[in-house]
Amino acid sequence: MDIHRCRFVQYPPQAINSVAFTHSSLPSTSAGKKNLQKHVQVRLAIGRANGDIEIWNPANGVWHQELIIPGGEDRSVDGLVWVTDPDEEMADGKIIYGKSRLFSIGYSNTITEWDLEKARAKKHASGQHGDIWCLGIQPLPNKATVNTSRKLVAGTADGNLVLYSIEDGDLIFEKSLIRTPSKKVKFVSIAFQNRNVVVVGCSNSTICAYDIRNGTLVRQMSLGADLSGGPKSIIVWAVKCLPNGDIVSGDSTGQVRIYDGKTYTQAQRIQSHSQDVLSLAVASDGSKIFSGGMDRKTSVFIQVPGQTRRWSKKYHRRYHTHDVKAMASFEGKGMSVLVSGGPDGNPVVMPLRMAGNENHRTLPNLPQATAVESAPKARFMLSWWGNEVRLWHLPSPAQQILEDASATQNFTSQSLRKNRKLLAKIYVKGESHISSATISEDGKLLVAATSTDIKVFQLDYATGQPLEIKKIELAASGQGASKVQIAPSKQWISWVEDGSKVMVAKVQPTEDGSYTISPPAKLTRLRRQISKNLLLSGLGNYNRNITQLAFSPNSKMLAAADLAGYMDTWVLRVPGDAPLTNGTTANKSDDEASSDDSSSDESSSESADPNTERWTRSPNARLLPKLSSAPVVLSFSPRDDYSLLVVTIQKQVLVFDALQGVLSEWSRRNTYPKLPERFRITRDVMKGVVWQGRRIWLWGVSSLFMLDLSKDLEFVEDASVKGKKDKTKKRKRTDGSGAGGKMEGREVIGPQVVKKAMHTEDGETRWEEMELDGDDDGASSAAGGSEFEDDEEENDGELMKLRQGEEQQHQQEQQQGEEQEGANGTVAVVEKDEKARWWFTYQFRPILGVVGLGEGEDEIAVVERPVEVEGGKERYFGEGEWER
Repeated sequence: MDIHRCRFVQYPPQAINSVAFTHSSLPSTSAGKKNLQKHVQVRLAIGRANGDIEIWNPANGVWHQELIIPGGEDRSVDGLVWVTDPDEEMADGKIIYGKSRLFSIGYSNTITEWDLEKARAKKHASGQHGDIWCLGIQPLPNKATVNTSRKLVAGTADGNLVLYSIEDGDLIFEKSLIRTPSKKVKFVSIAFQNRNVVVVGCSNSTICAYDIRNGTLVRQMSLGADLSGGPKSIIVWAVKCLPNGDIVSGDSTGQVRIYDGKTYTQAQRIQSHSQDVLSLAVASDGSKIFSGGMDRKTSVFIQVPGQTRRWSKKYHRRYHTHDVKAMASFEGKGMSVLVSGGPDGNPVVMPLRMAGNENHRTLPNLPQATAVESAPKARFMLSWWGNEVRLWHLPSPAQQILEDASATQNFTSQSLRKNRKLLAKIYVKGESHISSATISEDGKLLVAATSTDIKVFQLDYATGQPLEIKKIELAASGQGASKVQIAPSKQWISWVEDGSKVMVAKVQPTEDGSYTISPPAKLTRLRRQISKNLLLSGLGNYNRNITQLAFSPNSKMLAAADLAGYMDTWVLRVPGDAPLTNGTTANKSDDEASSDDSSSDESSSESADPNTERWTRSPNARLLPKLSSAPVVLSFSPRDDYSLLVVTIQKQVLVFDALQGVLSEWSRRNTYPKLPERFRITRDVMKGVVWQGRRIWLWGVSSLFMLDLSKDLEFVEDASVKGKKDKTKKRKRTDGSGAGGKMEGREVIGPQVVKKAMHTEDGETRWEEMELDGDDDGASSAAGGSEFEDDEEENDGELMKLRQGEEQQHQQEQQQGEEQEGANGTVAVVEKDEKARWWFTYQFRPILGVVGLGEGEDEIAVVERPVEVEGGKERYFGEGEWER
């Protein structure tokens, strides 16, 4: 395999301004599947400086980026708030888990609610006040019902405290609660002490507590003057409230202050940072305080033993390369984590309850959906970010570059740069950034989509001549798209509209060499039997968002998969052609089944004229099982028209005969436990695949994995579990509480062994040593405790029905080939023994995309975005500190 290592593709990192979880904590005590389902509803939202909003699923420590809502020009997300309603019990005893709504602010006077099912803004509301700098949600009372009213409270740059009503699913400005006499005072941070009292951090060296029922000032706490030589006023960048009512603040002096929640007097002041404290987080039980500052430090504070209201700094670490601007925490069964972010763009997950005993984990700033595509036959490479699309040409194969360099004995970086040419920069006009783009295999058609529009371009390029670009009109519905695909035959364009609608349009050539596109048609999806309580719970139909879309090599089948794990397939009916059913017939109920969208669509392809080409649901589409976890890779084999590869976030590698709706013989023989352990235990979530004959090259942000589907894998029994019950079927991904793995040896800061008092029957006290190997309540690890594992096995039921025979126990052998690393932005050649069944490497990182080049299948381009070329804003350097 010849590899081009490309580091010239631009994809600048975007600063993280805010992070928020749907729930701050959930009961960790065992409550059966009801408690498990509630944990499944947990999501993390991340707001970035370019207006993007990312939705992450913790997935018991896997951390899967499910959705990106693209931002736009002059947009920024500077605050995020989730509003989760209380649970409701139905008449049949089933639980409707509280609906979750997401709101954001962006240094304007507008609050926006987001529709996650359609991946776009749902409502906007604003009032006669200044820019909103902070936003909070009124907490629920102890005995809350679905009818309990709550308000959004916002602090503004002109010293106003305003209320917004969110009752009955609406978003309306209600009133201005507080107006400060001086408009120079800014309300910078906000937190609720209880349901009626809100605490606001100000820019004039004060913290104010207000009663939102009548707008009265409960108490004003003064921070005094800044340190000698500093500004006159202290800015309170962050405030939090502990469960006992105490108030914690972080300010521009680098101090963390604790105030008594009853007397509103300062109880303690800790100089924890050398620069401003920008963010705070607290444990749900009030046992820990976390602070993040401009000096890149993340500090941890614990209560002094024997003194419940005295705190001491436990340690600090520099997890980020820039400011620590935002923090959010979540604690539940098997998970206890703190997520932070800042201008470096990388979310960092660190353990909360097990802080000091487990490692942190840095999540990628690159998107889960690839931002790179290629036209192999034309040797084009397409990349996009913001509203800009760039088209590159790589004229020479990797092997030819090495041969020419060897012949001339002149291999320089200048000669390598000649092998790439920027053909065009295309700016896509619109209010929103590009959500998806693609290019045809011959490089003739290019499609770019935003959340409001879809643009189609015709490309004409001859060597030595400038690239000609012509716009083609597409009669779309004006809704934009979240994902687009062009069929290999270049006769069809498909896209995902409103998150879950699959659209398709015919591309027809004209006599003058251009193209026309017919009006689009909507493809109906199978109706799934989903219980009513789940549809009304949490995020509603959000899990039906389609994230994967693929055409078959002959362009006669289209496959789609959503976050819930459901797969849909459609086949192209051509008048006069034999049916693509291999002798099987479609069920009448399948043909008549309605889609998930209850509204009718006159342009549906399945109701079109039978004498014309039309897309209909595959006759065996119902036979495809529901996957046990979200798919991240969906691709047809180029050697077999209907061989469909699926890879999930739990590292399942499955091959289906999509036409028959059954597992392939390879998948029946090679089950999950037979996959290489290095692949199974990696924390990397796969992002895409490149085919090389019967071999697949799967890639994530930091790993590249080759698997030969023409050879069976052999199982190797782990020596640590030899002779014990086989636990490899339970897909444990991580050890710990949802961040990194457990620390070992001298890295451990907290205690590893404690003594527990055991009272005997005769009244004596006996001390026993006990290892700290998990949560205090014995909750399962982030990889999944017994309840998570049992549920996963239950979800595998549909898949197991397709398997035949029993698994054989064999010795797994690994033969790793030689690899030659190429220079920056050039080529590498990787050779393997023909008998190698698999190959795995972390040599390339961080990977933005991997695409195929050339007419054959033996050349790929690996697009990397290494840290040293990322760029970004200048950061603070402390006294005596320098770059390594």
